[in-house]
Amino acid sequence: MSKLKEAQEILKALGLPPAQYNEMAALTFLALCNIKENDKWSNAKRQSLGVTKGIMTFVNENYGKSYAPNTRETFRRQVLHQFVQARIVDYNPDNPKLPVNSPRAHYALTAEVLEVVKTYKTRNWKKSLKNFIDTVGKLSEVYLKERELNQIPVTLQNGKTIKLSAGKHNEVQAAIVEQFAPRFANGGTLLYLGDTAKKDLFVDEKGLKELGIPIDQHSKLPDVVIYDSKRKWLFLIEAVTSHGPVSPKRLLELEEFLKNCKVGKIYVTAFPDMTEFKKHSNNIAWETEVWLMEAPDHMIHFNGDRFIGPR
Repeated sequence: MSKLKEAQEILKALGLPPAQYNEMAALTFLALCNIKENDKWSNAKRQSLGVTKGIMTFVNENYGKSYAPNTRETFRRQVLHQFVQARIVDYNPDNPKLPVNSPRAHYALTAEVLEVVKTYKTRNWKKSLKNFIDTVGKLSEVYLKERELNQIPVTLQNGKTIKLSAGKHNEVQAAIVEQFAPRFANGGTLLYLGDTAKKDLFVDEKGLKELGIPIDQHSKLPDVVIYDSKRKWLFLIEAVTSHGPVSPKRLLELEEFLKNCKVGKIYVTAFPDMTEFKKHSNNIAWETEVWLMEAPDHMIHFNGDRFIGPR
């Protein structure tokens, strides 16, 4: 196994989330351990390194990976900050009083991690790893708890609550279910709700199948699908915070996808506010609707001589 792969294995075992045991993270870790391809992990040593002249130079000279100078901020923000949080490294151990943005900022392995690293591939590895995790904990679990705290609760029509991962896109989706549906869809039944972290968060397979909607192709569904059984109207709603309104192209795709669904279809693009709507207004298909989270009582109709209704 290459040293890069071994470094990734160590970081994963130490409890780092996947983003912190990718290639850049593993190469950073190798530099901080002063481990070259043919070195033994037992020879790892603690040394203080800056980002550009220390870590990036080591990686280039020993692993042939050359990063552009402006990548140093990526090393700091996406690798080293998390290493500090996980107690993998110390920040400015030689001079803790350095200002935050000092050009002399540097990083070094913590003494605790150094002892663990030296036991890798020995009979003491599991014991030393357990001792470290018992003492420090896993950053991946800390991040998971933070994500759970920041999740967006969504109350469904039946009173059940589901949780969406944090983010503006999912805030709009939650508003669709809790504010749009009662106002414009007669509080219709939720059939599908995606999530930026989990595409198929809520799927009523039985309800979709009864309407002739393929249940093995969820990726083609819009973000939210709500069915008003009284009027037999199916609301197909895209939540837009950066891209993806119901454009002419998207409308044709959905029409083809839903060709076996015989109920009336209402296509809606939901935006958080007027500012975001204006960015996409020239790409919204005619005979569709627009709803703004910031003005929940109103609709913008792109359908000429009639108001909201199925195609």
